[in-house]
Amino acid sequence: MTILPDSVRKPGPFSVPNLLTYGRILAIPAVVALLFWPREDWVRWIALAIYIIAAITDYFDGYLARAWHQQSAIGRMLDPIADKLLIASCLLMLAADETISGFSLWAAIIILCREILVSGLREFLAELKVSVPVSNVAKWKTTAQLVAVGFLIAGPAGEVVLPGTIMIGLILLWIAAVLTIYTGWDYLRSGIRHMVAEDEQNAGKKP
Repeated sequence: MTILPDSVRKPGPFSVPNLLTYGRILAIPAVVALLFWPREDWVRWIALAIYIIAAITDYFDGYLARAWHQQSAIGRMLDPIADKLLIASCLLMLAADETISGFSLWAAIIILCREILVSGLREFLAELKVSVPVSNVAKWKTTAQLVAVGFLIAGPAGEVVLPGTIMIGLILLWIAAVLTIYTGWDYLRSGIRHMVAEDEQNAGKKP
């Protein structure tokens, strides 16, 4: 049995999993600034490196929180927010520099709209003290999004090393968009069911 030091075992705002989440949030303006930079290959590679490190923390913060029993309220709140901010900011910058363009913009719009929808539903369900667990499909969706955005950040620089980098990224983005619609409908259906139940319960209380 592994005995962890108190500094590691104690959950709190400055636990290791939470520090990883903070780091992911701090990486967002760095990636955005680099994508705003003029199109230089070395800039894209640096942006990709920071993005990959940030994406990896998405796995490790949750894993370590569970393994070290360091789940915290601030971690549960910030972890999904950090993920959404990272993906949304990158999609907006990639659309601005036309790495994502034309019909593929719809994939980015679908993903962004779904994130707003799910955030609203989660807030509503939280008021009812209803928890919506993350499904395996939602995890696949997140993985597809992260990998797709990674390819698209490499963009023109990646084309030099691996021709078709942008196309691979766009295909993965559409896969993520399809999974996004599926998981979004699951959340919406669950939300509507609880909304109807809440209205019926309130109606029953009226004199």
